[in-house]
Amino acid sequence: MNESLIKVGLRQKAVYVPSFPAESTTAAPAADTVLLVANLAKLGYATAEPLRQALANTTSAFQARLLAVLREVTGTEKNWTPLVKGWDKPTGEGPLDHLVTWLTNVFQGKGTRLPCGHLIPPNTFSLERYNGCPFCGTPFEQAPIEHTGQGSKLKELGLWTDIEVAGYLRDLLESKTALDATQQDSLQRLLAVLPLPADVVIAMKETRLAVIDAYVQLGQPDKARAFFTSPTDILRYLWFKKTGFLQLVEPKTIIRKQQRNGAHVYAPLDRSAQAKMQATADLKLKYSRPEAAMVADWLNALPQTPAQLCEIMHPKRGMWVRFIRALRLAEYSKKAGRAKLRETLDLFYNQTYEVWQGRVNHFRLRVDAPQTFALLQQRPGLFARSLFANMIWFGAEPAVAAFAEVIDQVPARLVFTLNMYADTYFIKDGKRAVKPLGGASKQIPTNHLLDMYDERELEAMQAAVASLCLLAMERRFAAQPTTHRTIYIDPALYKIPVAIGDRSETVQDLPAALMGTRFPVEGDSVRLFMQWGVGLPAQHLDMDLSCTVSYVGSTESCSFSQLVATGCKHSGDIQSIPNQVGTAEYIGLDLPALQQAQAQYVTFTSNAYSYGALSPNLVVGWMSSQHPMRISSSGVAYDPSCVQHQVRITKSLSKGLVFGVLDVAQREIVWLEMSFQGQLVQNLNVRGVQTLLRKLESKLSIGQLLAIKARAQNLQMVETAEADEVYSTTWAMNTAAVTQLLVD
Repeated sequence: MNESLIKVGLRQKAVYVPSFPAESTTAAPAADTVLLVANLAKLGYATAEPLRQALANTTSAFQARLLAVLREVTGTEKNWTPLVKGWDKPTGEGPLDHLVTWLTNVFQGKGTRLPCGHLIPPNTFSLERYNGCPFCGTPFEQAPIEHTGQGSKLKELGLWTDIEVAGYLRDLLESKTALDATQQDSLQRLLAVLPLPADVVIAMKETRLAVIDAYVQLGQPDKARAFFTSPTDILRYLWFKKTGFLQLVEPKTIIRKQQRNGAHVYAPLDRSAQAKMQATADLKLKYSRPEAAMVADWLNALPQTPAQLCEIMHPKRGMWVRFIRALRLAEYSKKAGRAKLRETLDLFYNQTYEVWQGRVNHFRLRVDAPQTFALLQQRPGLFARSLFANMIWFGAEPAVAAFAEVIDQVPARLVFTLNMYADTYFIKDGKRAVKPLGGASKQIPTNHLLDMYDERELEAMQAAVASLCLLAMERRFAAQPTTHRTIYIDPALYKIPVAIGDRSETVQDLPAALMGTRFPVEGDSVRLFMQWGVGLPAQHLDMDLSCTVSYVGSTESCSFSQLVATGCKHSGDIQSIPNQVGTAEYIGLDLPALQQAQAQYVTFTSNAYSYGALSPNLVVGWMSSQHPMRISSSGVAYDPSCVQHQVRITKSLSKGLVFGVLDVAQREIVWLEMSFQGQLVQNLNVRGVQTLLRKLESKLSIGQLLAIKARAQNLQMVETAEADEVYSTTWAMNTAAVTQLLVD
C-alpha cells in the first residue's frame, strides 16, 4: 500500500484502494471491516457504498495501515494538551500575578518550585489548574484525546481507484492556473509513484518544475530538457531547488524578510543581525561539476537566439550573474558543441542587446500610443497585465480597441482576472489588496491618475472591460462543439470562487477548499486550534494563537496577553514545546455572546512570537458542530470529527498568518490566507483583511462561469441532476479539473 496515494486521495474526499489479485490475498473478516468503518466514523468520516464494498475485499493488514494513515493525517497521535485545565472557565490570572511571580524569582522568595525552576508564590496562580508553568509557559503533562465522534456531520469518503488516480494526475498537469501548495504537494507525491502520461500537455510553467525535478531525481536530465522553453524556466528550477519557492523571489527579499523575522519587541532578544547573516550564508550558491554541465546543456539547447536569450534574462540580471559564476558557465561554454552558450554569455556581459520592455517604456513616456500598443500586441499576456494602467495613461477607447485585437490570444485566466478586478481598480481613494513575491499581504492606494477622470468615465471603463472580457469568453465557449442540450449547476457552486490568482502557501491535508470558500456554522460555538512542534526536540518555541473581534469603530483581541475577551476564551500561552510530540492552544468563540455585543467579524490569526517565521508543520484550523463540544479534564479540546477546516504551514517567510474570518451576522466562516508581519496580533491591519474579503467577493464563482458557458452554448439550465452536463460540488472538489473550463 502506498501511503502517499491515500493522503492525496483524502484531500479529494476519497480513499485509494488498490486492485488486489483475488487469488493472492485473503479478504479481512467482515467484523474487521465493520470495525474499520466505525473507527472512521469516530474520526468524522462516513464511507460511501462503493468504498465499503471495496474495503470488504481488502486484507486486514491493508485496513490496519489505512486506519493508521487516517489517524496520522487527522492528528490523533499528536499532543493536544493545552496549558490550562478546564480553560473554558477563566483562571482569573492577571498582570499583577506575573509581576509578583517575577519579583519572587528575582529575590528568591517563598513559593512552589516547579520542574522548570520557577517559583510560584502563594495567592497568585492556582497550580492545580495548569498542565505546566503558568509563568514561563513550559508544559509538564501530556494527555490523550478523550472525546471523539462529536461532530454533527460526517464527511463522506468515496472510492479512489487506479483510474481516478491517473485521471487526477493528468488534471494536475493540465491545470490552466498555477497549482497551490496542496496541489503541488499532491503532484510531487503522485510523480514519485506513477509514470508521466505520454501525451499530456503541461499548461503552467510552475507545474513543469515538479516534472523536471522528478526526471532529475531519476538521473534523466535529457528528458527534463524538453520542458524548458526559456532561460527563466531554468532559473526558476534552480531557485526552486535552492529555496523551495516556486516563484522567483529575489534574494534581497528573502534576506530582508528573515531579518525582520529575527527582530523582537524585547531588545535583548533581537536577532535581526544574526538572521540577516544566516540568510545571506544560506543563499550562497555551490554546484558540482555534473550539475554545472547539466545546466550548460539546458541553456545551450534552448530554441531562442542568443540576443533573445539575453533579453529574457535581463529582468533578473542580478540573479543570473550569481548563477553564471556559481555554475562556472564561462568555463563550460568553451566545451565543444556549446557555441550558442558562449555567444549568449558574451552578449550578456557586454549588454549589447535590446530589451523589449525598454522600448515600451520609451514610447509610453512619450505618449506615443500607436507604437506602444504595437509593441504590447506582440506579447498579449503582458498587454493584459498592463491594460488598466494603459487605459488611464492613454485613455480607455484606444487602449481597449488595441487590446480587443489580441484578446483571443490571451490565456483565459488573465481574461477572467481582468473582469474580476476591474471593479476594485477604477475606484478613487480606495485600497487594493496585493501580495508581493515573498512579502506579506498589504494594502496599496489606487492609481493616483484616476483623479484625472470623473466617476462617470471610470464607470464606463469598468463596463468596457467587463463587456469585452465576457464577450471574449462567450465567443470561446460558443466555438466549442457540443451535442448537449441541458445543464445542471449545483447552487452551492455559486459560492465557490474559481481558483484564479490565489497561490496558497499552506497545505490542506484534509479535504481541500478554495480560498474564499464559506463554511456555515450550525452550532453556537466555534473552537480555534493550533498545534506545533511535532518532531522537534524540547525547546523554547513560542507560537501564538489569537483572534481579533471587530465592531463598528473598534476592535478587541483575545491572545496570550488577554485570555478572556467578549465571546472569546483562550487556553493559555505555551512558550516552550515538549520533546517530539508538540503542543497546542485553543480559543473558544461564543456566537450568541458575539451577536449580543454586535460584533461584525472575528479574524483568526497565528503568530510566531519567537525568533524566526512560523514553525514548519504548524497546524491551524477550527472546529464546529451542531452539538456542544466537550473539553476533557486535562483541557484537551481537539476532536477530529468536529474539524471543519485546517491547514499546515510548510515553508514560509511569514511572521503572522490570518487563516479565517467569522462573519458573525451570517454565521459563516470564510477560509482565506493572508500573511502579515509582526509578533503580535495587534500588528494585524484589520482593514487589510476587509480589503481582501472584498477582493474575494469580487472573484468569479464556478457557478457564474458555468452560467456563461450555458448562455454561450445555448444550454438549458435545469434544477435536477438529470441533465446532459452535471456539475456538482463533488466535481468541483478537483479544482485542477475545474480549470479546464478556462478555454484558451
